[in-house]
Amino acid sequence: MQDTVRLKLVLAYQGTDFSGWQLQPEGFGRSVQGCVEEALARLAGTFVRLQGASRTDAGVHALAQTAHVDVPADRVHLPWRRALNAILPPDVTIISVERAAPRFHARACPAIKTYTYTFWHENGFLLPQRRAFVWPVGPLNFAAMEHAAREFVGTHDFAAFQNAGTFVESTVRTVDAIVRRETCQPQESHESVWAVTGGGFLKQMVRNIMGCLVEVGRGKANAQTVRSLLATKDRTLAPQTAPARGLCLESMEFCDSERQPGETGPERDRTHDRPSEEELGGTGGFVPH
Repeated sequence: MQDTVRLKLVLAYQGTDFSGWQLQPEGFGRSVQGCVEEALARLAGTFVRLQGASRTDAGVHALAQTAHVDVPADRVHLPWRRALNAILPPDVTIISVERAAPRFHARACPAIKTYTYTFWHENGFLLPQRRAFVWPVGPLNFAAMEHAAREFVGTHDFAAFQNAGTFVESTVRTVDAIVRRETCQPQESHESVWAVTGGGFLKQMVRNIMGCLVEVGRGKANAQTVRSLLATKDRTLAPQTAPARGLCLESMEFCDSERQPGETGPERDRTHDRPSEEELGGTGGFVPH
């Protein structure tokens, strides 16, 4: 059996023209995983499997997707980042490559993830450069949204905010924070960016939370609506799913890179936070109401 070395990769990509992170059957479009695996195979001289931490949906972007791959030990000396970026398509880039501990597992090691969602609020125009990265929603009441957002923070059953298509043992998840970020650039005066942080998310959960907050911002829902939806656990009563293009996987902070899949530790229990979210595939879309 050939000796291998585990590498940890951090990637960024524009999700517009991808069918998502995960490999797709032939004829179902490009995947980020597939593009990177093809490039890795050219350099490794053999097929290698890339394991991503988050299986982002079609159209979702990433600034810090994390993955691991086992490469032949006699190829570990290659300048992996430079070589991969030389052959990858322009909508994917490798930010860093480093040697990882043999026990590091991008999907199984607990991680705190931050997703951002960007809204466009100017009704008169939409900058072409921003079209692929924002959801045009018009003016919103930020104060009402921030008040309602607090209802999502903490450990709850998010069944009403999970789209169908993926089986999970539990729909209980923990959201650490939802915050609206201040913008400073002139063009950003037409945008608002909302950051959602947690250990793991149900399928399209972040986008469903954002869809609900938009309804709050339009005066069609409020904090009590959020409390009621969490209590009912009924997805059919919740607002629409926000489009994929406004969502971006911004950062990941691994809690324990030495842990093997399935192991637990003394830190905060994140059992309910895996498997996760947008991470569990699907092509996105709206839920009928």
